[in-house]
Amino acid sequence: MRGYGLRSPERDRGDASDHPYGCGTAFCSSPPQRNIFDGRSPPATAEPPTLSPGRAGLAPVFERSTAPAGSTGKTVALTFDADMTADQGPRAARGERFDNPPLIASLRRLEVPSTVFMTGRWVEEYPDQARSIGGDPLFEVANHSYSHHAFASPCYGLPEVRKEQMAFEVERAFAAFRAAGVRNVVPYFRFPGGCYDDRALRALAPARVTAVQWDVVSGDAFAESPGAVAEEVLSKVKPGSLVVMHCTRSAAPVTDEAVRRIVPALRGRGYRFVKVSELIAMSARHADTGGGSQQ
Repeated sequence: MRGYGLRSPERDRGDASDHPYGCGTAFCSSPPQRNIFDGRSPPATAEPPTLSPGRAGLAPVFERSTAPAGSTGKTVALTFDADMTADQGPRAARGERFDNPPLIASLRRLEVPSTVFMTGRWVEEYPDQARSIGGDPLFEVANHSYSHHAFASPCYGLPEVRKEQMAFEVERAFAAFRAAGVRNVVPYFRFPGGCYDDRALRALAPARVTAVQWDVVSGDAFAESPGAVAEEVLSKVKPGSLVVMHCTRSAAPVTDEAVRRIVPALRGRGYRFVKVSELIAMSARHADTGGGSQQ
């Protein structure tokens, strides 16, 4: 069992050189932001919540909120992986698109708070888009490694990262964010392919990140039917769910259209969209009152 428990800001606070994601207090404090939390906007200076270390000091893992809908309303977090592996530069140079501007435009038009997990290589390929996403308070940017290589194998044919390189993979991605001027970066990490084991969690512990998984797989990767993707999400979502999708036209060409079906349908069911940071904060508050813990 891994208790939620927020990290102490006083313990984690330091100067920019102390933080792997490049900031000390209030994560690069920014001016007051427009309300994109349906009337429940947290203070603009709030630090991104993280979970306390797991058992034996392993990096903690978050999959979904356990807070009851009655206390928080029906919430769901849509997350998008901006995938690009370290060796796909030549394919991008030939015109293959690993970005998805229409999807981001739809999320803005529909006003859907979202968390985008970017690889460092993606940020290097699309720095203007990364800055635009990070500069919009509708979004928060999280870490998806630098190279999108696997932290445990087998993992969908991805090359494997050596254990001694795992923390560097995370740090190198954060460095790419800083170099591109990306804002609204949160200390969350998603394993490429979702593949991990205790060895990977132990290796990531010094990076002070919360690993973020999911409980709803959208099935958008290489999908051809937006209706099928939408139906998969709508049939699996429950209060507190965390949905994994992709922000890569090459590998997920129907995600934009699927999202345009998913969002109004879930709002019609009374759901409120939140970022991962708000989902973690709600879970932590629930746990602090004796309501539960994260496995």
